[in-house]
Amino acid sequence: MAANPVVPAPGLQLETQKSAEETVVRCNGKLTSATGDLLANTVRDLIPGTKRIVLDLTNLSYCDSSGLGRLVGIYVSAKRAGCELRLINLGQRIKDLLRLTNLAKIFEGHEELLGYTPD
Repeated sequence: MAANPVVPAPGLQLETQKSAEETVVRCNGKLTSATGDLLANTVRDLIPGTKRIVLDLTNLSYCDSSGLGRLVGIYVSAKRAGCELRLINLGQRIKDLLRLTNLAKIFEGHEELLGYTPD
């Protein structure tokens, strides 16, 4: 598995790692309106070559509503192409954002986010 760094946008760096089973995209920084195109374009370019894309959000420090919209757009693109999209290592803020917007249920593998009732 060779890692392929992607040209960074201000505030977001991506690193892809391909294997026979999946392609992992590690996100570092902030996912905002200024950086969302980089993630969306990178992932959309990967979709035809893999059956599963995993977005590793370990080092994603911030996600605004535009970033959240990008994640949903990427999910729709992947689903249309028969590609599975997984989110892993979500920080608490991103988990809360997905719960509050009722979007947790669309991302497979996040059943633990369902049923959360905000105060």
